[in-house]
Amino acid sequence: IRDLGTTLSHLHVLWMAHCGLSDLDGISSCSSLKELYIAYNNISDLSQLTWLDHLEVLDLEGNNIEDIDQMQYLGLCCKLSRLTVEGNLICLKPNAESAEEPDYNYRAEVKKLIPHLEYLDEIPASQT
Repeated sequence: IRDLGTTLSHLHVLWMAHCGLSDLDGISSCSSLKELYIAYNNISDLSQLTWLDHLEVLDLEGNNIEDIDQMQYLGLCCKLSRLTVEGNLICLKPNAESAEEPDYNYRAEVKKLIPHLEYLDEIPASQT
């Protein structure tokens, strides 16, 4: 990913769905990104996304995000308005060690961690 960012410094939209990505090392070099589509990979660590100041749309559907705390990193992306996380373990329980809780609401938890989010899984984020 780093090579893409250094070569294509003005890249605004990047689609890398279904390509076996297991980490996002080097994504910070794509500092102009506004939309990132990385659905159906093996990503579990979102910390590298904190450097994407212009990111508005992020599709993480069907990855390996097992800990709701990973959403804290996305809270630092101040322009992020659309996020897709369905198909990740965090939609069922807050982390890999916890049991499924009937009262657990991932939408409410994500909204707490990313208060400026407008759409979550293509539904207004205010609808929890």
